[in-house]
Amino acid sequence: MRRTRSAFTLVEILIVVVILGILAAIVVPQFTGAATQARGSALAEQLQSLNGQITIYYARNGNAYPSFATEGWGTLADTTSLIGGHYIGKAPRNPAWVNGDATSVSVVTGAVRGSATTAWVWNSTQQQLFASFYDEDTQKVTTTATD
Repeated sequence: MRRTRSAFTLVEILIVVVILGILAAIVVPQFTGAATQARGSALAEQLQSLNGQITIYYARNGNAYPSFATEGWGTLADTTSLIGGHYIGKAPRNPAWVNGDATSVSVVTGAVRGSATTAWVWNSTQQQLFASFYDEDTQKVTTTATD
């Protein structure tokens, strides 16, 4: 009588390992930029929402924008601010900001859309809020704070 062995040969195991390696080489690069792309998408949605709330604030407060230069996002005690007026719940965090306080905001003029010192930029010329480290044209997180 002959005994048969039920085991994999070395060649069969090597073929499986090679196939798994090829699949990993195809799949892994697709996920490496996923976190950055997700931050960019979240930031685009957050900017749209914040600019919408600022527009509502403008309409309800006699065509006046929030005073970012003196009070930033505001406080609950200050009912004339974005937070105290219940337009936003708390100071928003810029998910792309890496230099400290991700809720800081500054006021600029001209064509500036980002800052190396603050996470958010209110452009008083364009009457629009921008996020540092974010390019609105491509809707992607960038490598520079001053976009």
